[in-house]
Amino acid sequence: MIEEEFDAIVVGAGMSGNAAAYTMASQGLAVLQLERGEYPGSKNVQGAIMYADMLEQIIPDFRNDAPLERHLVEQRFWVMDDTSHTGMQYRSDDFNEARPNRYTIIRAQFDKWFSRKVREAGATVLCETTVTELVRNAKGKVIGVRTDRAGGPIYANVVVLAEGVNGLLGTRAGLRKMPKPESVALAVKEMHFLPDEVIEQRFGLQGDEGCVIEAAGTISRSMAGLAFLYTNKESISLGIGCLVSDFAQTRESPYVLLDAFKHHPSIRPLIAGSEVKEYSAHLIPEGGYKAIPQLFGDGWVAVGDAAQLNNAIHREGSNLAMTSGRIAGEAIIEIKGRNQPMIRRNLALYKTMLDKSFVVKDLMKYKDMPDLIHTNSRNFFMTYPQLMSQAAQNFMRVDGTPKIEKEKATTAAFIKARSRWGLISDVVRLALAWR
Repeated sequence: MIEEEFDAIVVGAGMSGNAAAYTMASQGLAVLQLERGEYPGSKNVQGAIMYADMLEQIIPDFRNDAPLERHLVEQRFWVMDDTSHTGMQYRSDDFNEARPNRYTIIRAQFDKWFSRKVREAGATVLCETTVTELVRNAKGKVIGVRTDRAGGPIYANVVVLAEGVNGLLGTRAGLRKMPKPESVALAVKEMHFLPDEVIEQRFGLQGDEGCVIEAAGTISRSMAGLAFLYTNKESISLGIGCLVSDFAQTRESPYVLLDAFKHHPSIRPLIAGSEVKEYSAHLIPEGGYKAIPQLFGDGWVAVGDAAQLNNAIHREGSNLAMTSGRIAGEAIIEIKGRNQPMIRRNLALYKTMLDKSFVVKDLMKYKDMPDLIHTNSRNFFMTYPQLMSQAAQNFMRVDGTPKIEKEKATTAAFIKARSRWGLISDVVRLALAWR
């Protein structure tokens, strides 16, 4: 068993843990990273989209050898009912730039690459190692960890909790409460394999160009949820996620939702003939700003999903994770450089730096959106998608009915479903939560 004392122990080897470990190790700190999975990325279900700017601040030349799939040139947003979708999309040749802005990645491959970079930076990385307990001194300061490996405690000046949304270490230690079911989503995903030329033909892509589809509507059966389809080089990541509280209330099966999404008339042709080789599930923090727990204390900080840092409105998680991990590492480096102890008042620097970043500013902007969506999920994910589909079909179908009568019928349908006051109330509340 390792007996030396480290400057920092990082618990977890996901995006945030790797970012924190790399940041500190690259500046000469003695870092130990512990991962309970067989290898980094083995537990991930993320689609996934990787935001280049955030990784570039950590590893500027990552494009040289990172396992990137496709750079995204098109984004589609679909509102679906059972037989159709109403959507908008944005596509620009500007995204065919020398240093693309967004990429699709496969986390199992990407996290392995990131972990290798962590090792090359000088950190010690141990997989298949579960941290069972935080070690404290007589004053209550975290001074290390115990693991399921043989031997005694491993000591460090600070412990970085990057254990994920449902990590039990911080909860058992009383550093944070167990996330509430209404602030966590359960996502399920499949990997559908197709030849690269088929993917390019079906989505109108060339070379390494990629496309993303994100969809909401009746596919979540009135639950607050989102479905996604991401194009990789020779596969398509397809999945759906809904709040755990909604699954508990409705007794819906996540896989049944995914199966229905796969067979939707708008999705089925895109994956026809594919071979499914992977199915997985994962919890994702969805509570936003109001769900952020205590982020630091005597001898510890929390980053990434363990800190509930996920922007559900913009479907951003990995960039918040990488940025929080980097900022935590930079704060620890600065505190060490001042020869100050890793205690609560000094580690508050991490939160100060995080508050100044886009991470907290974005979450603060949408702080009321999770509650609004959760309490109005039937309207947003069932009623309005059906009304939008009906309105679009009335507009497009030419059958001899005067246009004025169709417009009156569409207006009447909205009023019947929500009432005039309900429609006004929904618009006002959405506008207030969006500001």
